[in-house]
Parts: sequence; C-alpha cells; structure tokens
Amino acid sequence: MGKYSQSLQMSMTTALVISVCIVDSVTIAYDGSVMGSVNVMESYSNYFSLNTATIAVNSTAVYLGAILIAPFAGKIVDWRGRKEAIVESCIFNIIGAAISGAAQNIAMFIAGRMIIGLGMGLAQTSASSYVSETTAPRVRSLALGLYFTCWALGSFLATGVCYGTAQMDPSNWAWRIPCLVQMFAPICVLFIIPFLPESPRWLIYNDRTDEGLEVLARINGSTTDDPSVQLQFQEIMDTLTYEKSEGKSLGFKEIIRNAPNRKRLYLCLSVAPLTMLTGSNIITYYYGTMLSQAGITSSKTQMEINMVLSAWQFFVATAGSILAEGLGRRFLCLSSLGLCTIMFYGVGGMTARFGTSDDTSGVYGTVAFIFLFMGAYSFGLTPLTNMYPPEVMSYNIRATGMAMFTLTAKACGVFVTMVFPYMFDAIGWKTYMVNASWNLLFFVGVYFFWVETKGKTLEEIDELFDGVKHSDAPTLAAFEEKRAAVSEYEV
Repeated sequence: MGKYSQSLQMSMTTALVISVCIVDSVTIAYDGSVMGSVNVMESYSNYFSLNTATIAVNSTAVYLGAILIAPFAGKIVDWRGRKEAIVESCIFNIIGAAISGAAQNIAMFIAGRMIIGLGMGLAQTSASSYVSETTAPRVRSLALGLYFTCWALGSFLATGVCYGTAQMDPSNWAWRIPCLVQMFAPICVLFIIPFLPESPRWLIYNDRTDEGLEVLARINGSTTDDPSVQLQFQEIMDTLTYEKSEGKSLGFKEIIRNAPNRKRLYLCLSVAPLTMLTGSNIITYYYGTMLSQAGITSSKTQMEINMVLSAWQFFVATAGSILAEGLGRRFLCLSSLGLCTIMFYGVGGMTARFGTSDDTSGVYGTVAFIFLFMGAYSFGLTPLTNMYPPEVMSYNIRATGMAMFTLTAKACGVFVTMVFPYMFDAIGWKTYMVNASWNLLFFVGVYFFWVETKGKTLEEIDELFDGVKHSDAPTLAAFEEKRAAVSEYEV
C-alpha cells in the first residue's frame, strides 16, 4: 500500500470514528435546543398545560435517565466493547425519540426523554473512550475536539427544524416533528459503525493482540511493521501488562485505590462543572427567557438568532479544536473560561440596563454579548468537554471514569434545568452575575491543579500521575524527532 493510500485510509477511518461518535454531542445539543425552541411554542405549552415546574421537569428528564445508567455504563463499555455500547446508545435514543414525539400525555413525554437520557449517558461513556483510543496520537486532540464541536451542528439542526415547524403552530406537529427528528443521527450511526474497527486497546486488553496491532496500523495510516506503529503497540502492551500484573482491576474500586488515580478522577470530574455550570446551558435551555428579558419577545426572531448563534459556535469551536494541540489544554481552558466570565458579567449588566427599555441598540448590544460569551465558551470549553477527561484516565479506569464524568455532568445539568428557572423568576438579570462569579473559582482550580497532556500518547500521560513510565519504549515524540533527523541527514 502506497503512502497516499495509507494516508487516505487513516483520514477516512478517523473521520468515520468521529462521525459515529457525534451521536452523543449532536443528541445532547439537539435535545437542548429543541427544548429551548418548543418551550416558546404555544401548542407545546397548551398540550401539556405547562408551568415553571413542569417545564423544568421536561428539560431535566434526559439528565435523570443519564444518571440512572451512569453507574452501569462503565462496566457495559469494558465488558461489551466501545463499539457495541455505541450501538446500544443509538437504540435507546431512537426508542426515546419515538416515544416523546408520539406522547399523548406528559408522563409519556417524560418517559421518552428519560430513555433518550439512557442513550446519552451510555454514549458519553463509550464514545469518548472510543475516540481517544481509536485515533492516531497526532490527531487525537483534533478528533476529540471535533467530536464535541459537532454539538453546534446538533443545535443548528434542532433550531432549523423548529424554525420550520413553528409555522405550523398551534398544530401539535409543531413540537412533535422536532422530537421525532431526534432519531436521525442515531439511525445514521447504525449504518456506519459496522465498517469501523474496535478500540485497539480494548482488543489488546482482551488478548486479541493481532487484531489490536492491525487496528493501530490502520488508524496511523501505515503497516504493522512500521517502527512508529510498533512503538505504540509496545507502549500499550507494556502498560496493560503492568496494570494486569499489579492486580489493577476494572471498575469503581480501582478508581479510588491510590493517590494517582484519585487525582485522575478529580481532574476528569472537574470538567463537568466547568462545561455545565459556566453559563452555556442557561443559554441553551432558556435562551427564550434570556432574549425576552433582553427585550426580544418574538419567537420567530428568537429562533433566527439561535440559528445564527449555532453556526457561530460551530466555526469557533472548530478553530479551538485545531489549535488545541499547539496551545495546550490548560491555556485553552483558562483563556476560554476567563473570557466567558467577563462576557457573562456583560450579559447581566446589559440585561439590567436595557432589558425593559425600548432602546433597540441596547437590546442588540445584549445579544452581542451573548454571542461573544458563546464564542469564548465554544473556543475552549466545547472541545475540552470530551478531550481532557478520557486523556487523564488510564485504560483500566477510563470507561468507569467517563461514566462518573457523565454522572457528574448530568447532575450539574439537573441543577441548571431545575434551579435556573426559579432564579430567573426571583432575581432576573442578577442570575448572570451569580453565575459569572462562581466561574472565578473554576479559573483558580484549573490554574493550580490541571496537568498538561498535549504532545503525549495516552500511555505517556500515565507517567504524569504515576511518576514512572510503564514501558521501556522511547516516547513517540522523541522517536519521531530522531526519525526526522535521520531522514534529513540522508537527504
């Protein structure tokens, strides 16, 4: 196989790996944007006789489903494999979307959304582990970043569908169709995933070493005898052999067994409040309330603004994903978090000043601050959502750690969807000030405790926590540097 064919194979495999895993990010974003859009539809509100409490419960149901499956997700992913768990998550999402779209009462609607939550919880555990383990080291950060960057595509799709069906309001199909369309992404994944390999680390851990080596060669766009592929294979073999020889098990007990693992867990879980409580979810779920407070009450105008906002987020998050390996995870997070805090103070101040005024410039100035906030968030925190957590976890606790990350993230989501409607009712624009203020604590935590993972294989990252490399193989960076020097000398 020529170099061009090998490179094309790697690119296609990486693209397909990312594409099947966007079911998680697209579903989460689609779900949030759909709820934000249907919440302002007359037909939806009248059909279920909604009030503040029932709006919150409807939005929270997916998080409750994800929380229910999270304790078992890690075991399922380790037992059945990353690919099969992704398939199971798709089936949950399809069934849940069908039930919620056909709901005859609020109980049926909530049940459907909880089943979607089961799929989302399993997907976030399996997909992030799969992408991190089944992409070449040099493209891992880009792949993980793009994986959750597609969150913006889900938001854009949901807003576009709702914008179209809103014309049908007050027909109940105005909200039923967007709910049913949520099946689209999982169905696509079911057609693609049979053509993709299983995680090489899962294969090697389960003594299918020859298959694991073949997959490593495929995702690196090379052959099994390539020195770079052999080095990665040796690193993985040595590390997994060490974990087995030390009696390190898979599961919850191992994740808190020693100080290095507890630090891994802390860093993994720290991303959940960073991404869920920084302020983006207020905009995702309650942008209608925010824009109404800012003086924009037309549901059509609100949806138009949200469509443009989704496109803006996608392009900025893509830029952040591309730059992640060069800038580093810590810098990406700190810069994004700092700008988010400043912009959210701006949203609060502008809402307080112009929210009840007829000043058109002031109203759209508020919208501008919302766009700047979401741009800052999308640049760093969106790519890092499922980039940093799987990187800091070693293989034997990666699936379990991602399950606990999912549990923590969804618990934060419950907090957002249940608490913020009442905060808006009680203190209005001051909600933004409170939220921006606790972001300062997140900034301090990242600055003092996060470790940098750029430029390292997953096995080399283990050395940052354990203090020793569990393989005699040289680092991949040192090997590539030496090979480049030799090639240059020969030329």
